[in-house]
Amino acid sequence: MNSPTASTTEESTARIVAPRSSVIESIRGCGLSGLRVNKEDLRRKLSMPKYLRHAIRDSINSKDIDAAVERYREGNSAGREEASEGPMVVFVNSKSGGRHGPELKERLQQLMGEEQVFDLSDVRPHEFVNYGLGCLEKLAGLGDFCAKDTRDKLRILVAGGDGTVGWVLGSLTELHRQGREPVPPVAVIPLGTGNDLSRSFGWGGSFPFAWKSAVKRSLLRAITGPVCRLDSWQLLISMPSGEVVDPPHSLKPTDECSLDQGLTIEGDLPEKMNCYEGVFYNYFSIGMDAQVAYGFHHLRNEKPYLAQGPISNKLIYSGYTCTQGWFLTPCISDPSLRGLKNIIRMHVKKVNCSEWEQIPVPKSVRAIVALNLHSYASGRNPWGSPKPEYLEKKGFVEAHVDDGLLEIFGLKQGWHASFVMVELISAKHIAQAAAIRLEVRGGEWKDAFMQMDGEPWKQPMSKDYSSFVEIKRVPFHSLMVNGD
Repeated sequence: MNSPTASTTEESTARIVAPRSSVIESIRGCGLSGLRVNKEDLRRKLSMPKYLRHAIRDSINSKDIDAAVERYREGNSAGREEASEGPMVVFVNSKSGGRHGPELKERLQQLMGEEQVFDLSDVRPHEFVNYGLGCLEKLAGLGDFCAKDTRDKLRILVAGGDGTVGWVLGSLTELHRQGREPVPPVAVIPLGTGNDLSRSFGWGGSFPFAWKSAVKRSLLRAITGPVCRLDSWQLLISMPSGEVVDPPHSLKPTDECSLDQGLTIEGDLPEKMNCYEGVFYNYFSIGMDAQVAYGFHHLRNEKPYLAQGPISNKLIYSGYTCTQGWFLTPCISDPSLRGLKNIIRMHVKKVNCSEWEQIPVPKSVRAIVALNLHSYASGRNPWGSPKPEYLEKKGFVEAHVDDGLLEIFGLKQGWHASFVMVELISAKHIAQAAAIRLEVRGGEWKDAFMQMDGEPWKQPMSKDYSSFVEIKRVPFHSLMVNGD
């Protein structure tokens, strides 16, 4: 659940270490650490042979693998071409990182070739998986050893925020399902606001000031760093048909509404249900923190001139939190500002246990977070670092990003959350879980607010029927490159 230790093995397991201070991160980000990287040497390490770059480009543009392969299959007919030492493709979210996105894209194209750098507004990750990787696999199947070696060695660098990294990781999971291995591991240049995925794997928490020199070192680390495993979690929401929800990008409608049959559902179910599913890598939350995030996102969309970068985003977010009643909630306030105990029934499957167990929701808790990483809300550590005696007493185990467990904690009022965020105290520990089932019933509440990896939404609730949120681990790991 946070920064993995370096390993000499190709695939290492991430383990918890103390988060770096922002000062150290800033120094690293400014490019004041490390040796100079020769531009031409780096280009030779990264660049694929020209015929492969063109074949991938044409395959994606035409959405026709066979035509591209037919055009370029003679590119290595003499067998003289060899794969580069560290073939790589880069996805750039040019809308992230303020004014630096387009400049970063241009710089990367100079360092490794235009055809290996994709702007996400032009090429979606699934298009690269289907047509770009598909082209390499087709050429390899025809006996092109250079294409095969390139496919086997390939790594991916994502320049964007946590949402962008999750988008790419989600597209790569299709390779597992289709048996198209190996799956390329992912490195990060952080361009978002929180950048918790980036922090967790040693890539820092902010876009570096001296970025032009730092980019070369990032590219070198991306092709040489050890590979670490990361759990990913599938979320299924089932609600009464007819309820209108505006889901975020990460949630998609699905016809598969089957909940785990090992847990009996109390009460009646409606005749028809609407279901949405998605995958998260960092956290899922319900309650006041998601409500604040939802309002902030709408404010930013309505007045984009207010949010010009990570620092201004955080200032506006902090100010908006104060207006939402999290810090001062009188007893007669709107029901939506009270605790979650009256609307949520929570069951979990604990470590090495196949049976569901009901977990009481503390009445003071106004936000519940299920956390996968050990970095939350721009590098905070709300779970803390519990001592071994405490873990044993509570039946917990030490947290890791690939342990198949989520840490579930609660936040009370805004003051409690503030002390947790500055790490003066830990959050309210609720459980560790290998699977979670939340049953949500409206009562006086008309809506609940939820978010998944920073994407919030308003979840309508019914007085008559429950909505269900079920979270299970995806049966294979995502792969990340350790940037330490």
